[in-house]
Amino acid sequence: MDSPHDDGFASEMAELPLETRYPPFALRQYAGFWLPERTLARGLPAARDRFAPRPDDVLLASFPKSGTTWLKALAFATARRAAHPPSAHDHPLRQRNPHDCVPFLGIGFALDKDVELEALPSPRVLATHLPFSLLPTGRSRVVYVCRDPKDVLVSCWLFTRKVSESVGVDAESFSLREAMELFCAGRCMYGPQWLHVAEYWEASRRAAGEVLFLRYEEMLRDPVGSLRTMAEFMGCAFSPEEEERGVARAIVELCSLDKLKKVEANRKGRTAAGIKADAYFRKGVAGDWSSHMTPEMGKMVDEAVEDGLQGSGFSFAESTPASH
Repeated sequence: MDSPHDDGFASEMAELPLETRYPPFALRQYAGFWLPERTLARGLPAARDRFAPRPDDVLLASFPKSGTTWLKALAFATARRAAHPPSAHDHPLRQRNPHDCVPFLGIGFALDKDVELEALPSPRVLATHLPFSLLPTGRSRVVYVCRDPKDVLVSCWLFTRKVSESVGVDAESFSLREAMELFCAGRCMYGPQWLHVAEYWEASRRAAGEVLFLRYEEMLRDPVGSLRTMAEFMGCAFSPEEEERGVARAIVELCSLDKLKKVEANRKGRTAAGIKADAYFRKGVAGDWSSHMTPEMGKMVDEAVEDGLQGSGFSFAESTPASH
């Protein structure tokens, strides 16, 4: 099988294993992961062909519904704080959805959107759900956030049911148990989730200066400390004078779920991808899976993840519940 970089891959994609039971998009298995057909046919090749990395680029990576929206807001506000102080009334995050402030590398191409990456000022902050092994070559710094698989599963399921209508898919009958069984088999968007996480974790150990590995639960417990770590890694650490003025805390406050929820564009608008913006804001807490899944279902997920992580050296057990 040719790589997505080769011409004609779209036609050869029909040879790849197909999964149609996890809405809203049909998935194909490629390089060990289940990717949306459009991402695989258009997004991945375009990202590799049309993306010209810059030395100071920052790539925000995550498995879907792992804290992506919050990470985008924090990173954008941090990187752009000189031009857009967090206290500014006209700050972009007070006008637009975080997903419209930080473009997705790959997804925009897959949706045939006009992605003008070259026009973005440096340092560019971009995002991706692609596994580490499928990232374009020549990338610079990568910030990755992982989240407890059970919370990821529930959040993915609720998000899928909420946004499917926007893409013309009826997912009302898609039950949580069905979602759980497919998740445990690794047959979900960009899954298996545990393999996605393990790849980035291994990369962070192998090249600590290139990949920063964050845990969502730890970010919830200490958002300011986590932001300081991220800013330093991104090459824009807070100065002593900024610390004295409380800039880091101001950014955390600006990007809080409560504040973002109240932005009109996030209450009533749609993102550039056509998704209702309020779909990206739910509770923002850890451990909420227990409000939707039985202990038996939670155990099934834990066992599937533990089996999948065998030999990797990584464990989700280090993350404990916290609230945002």
